[in-house]
Amino acid sequence: MRAARGSVSLACVTHRTTRRTFGLAALAIGAAAACRSAPRGSKPQKLLVLGGTGFTGPFTVEQALARGWQVSIFTRGKRNPELFGDDARVEKLVGDRDPDVGDGLAALRGRSFDLVIDNSGHVPRHMRASVELLAPVVGHYLFVSSLSAYASHAVPDADEDAPLAELEAPSEDFTGPAFGPLKALCERELLTAMPGRSTVVRPGLIVGPRDFSDRFTYWPLRCRRGGDVLAPGTPDDPIQLIDGRDLSAFLLDLVERRTSGVFNALGPRGGLRWGEVLDACVRAGAHAGGAAAKLEWVSAEFLREHGAQPWSDLPVWMPPEGELAGFHRRNVDRAVAAGLRFRPIEQTCRDTLAWWDTLDAARRDAPPKRGLSSEREVELLAAWRSRALR
Repeated sequence: MRAARGSVSLACVTHRTTRRTFGLAALAIGAAAACRSAPRGSKPQKLLVLGGTGFTGPFTVEQALARGWQVSIFTRGKRNPELFGDDARVEKLVGDRDPDVGDGLAALRGRSFDLVIDNSGHVPRHMRASVELLAPVVGHYLFVSSLSAYASHAVPDADEDAPLAELEAPSEDFTGPAFGPLKALCERELLTAMPGRSTVVRPGLIVGPRDFSDRFTYWPLRCRRGGDVLAPGTPDDPIQLIDGRDLSAFLLDLVERRTSGVFNALGPRGGLRWGEVLDACVRAGAHAGGAAAKLEWVSAEFLREHGAQPWSDLPVWMPPEGELAGFHRRNVDRAVAAGLRFRPIEQTCRDTLAWWDTLDAARRDAPPKRGLSSEREVELLAAWRSRALR
């Protein structure tokens, strides 16, 4: 089975944070927004979250609690174990998705739940074990997959029926090229075992508070710093993404309504333009007291010639061409019809900056994990201007 050519992994990178940090970041959700996300007539549910302490998991837990649900989280107890430490409303179950490691899934045996949201499934063997154990004792099971599960990103407006990536050789290493194909196989395990009681959600780039990967965070921070900002590509390049809080609300709505099927989760509907996103970053930076910033647009061709890479050196942005022409142009009609909603991109930018300012100085002062260094940006802008004068 083969992975997609030209594929870009959307696997998120998370890092240890503090309980205080999460508490402040969670305030950005807003009690009103959490309540607004609940369907009318919402009834208390017993929710199991597989995962729950990474990027979006805490938002899912907080929003479920705001709906009056009982929440249990199942983790290895290693990532951010202090989260929800003294919250009696959250039951913390410890084990391993791999049934052959330690006590495996023992903490889940003999238990029953109304709903499951699976944030941590990466390996088909692990997925199979979880589904076989839980299928008889849960009402509905939702798996968070990824757009990386698709075989190709070349076709704009491709929907959920597009072909999935295939694994080239047997592997359980989900940290590299096999990430997408393994997600696709995990989907198959669930949909085959629980027809009519299962949902798959394929998010695109997840952004907003708690994004420790710096993929999106780089841009509002860079714009707040002010000065001449290298803006790659053109203002009309398409962009799709989803705020982690909007994703969490959508997951909860789907499982509460027992909505089966497969959904692309990114947006907004019709997409954004890259210029809109960066303009929002500039406004958010100014709102947060940053220096004046000016976007300077630099062509994709020039950046290629000078070794500046989309997605890593220039995060979020991907030139809409060739095998990645449809990367930021997925069809999301099905998800929108099912209730997926999107907050304004500027609000995401503002909340990201507010969250960032709650982190400790060591994290805030560290070089970004994605994006250009200040020196590299100055170098590229100088070369671009020199070329323009020839």
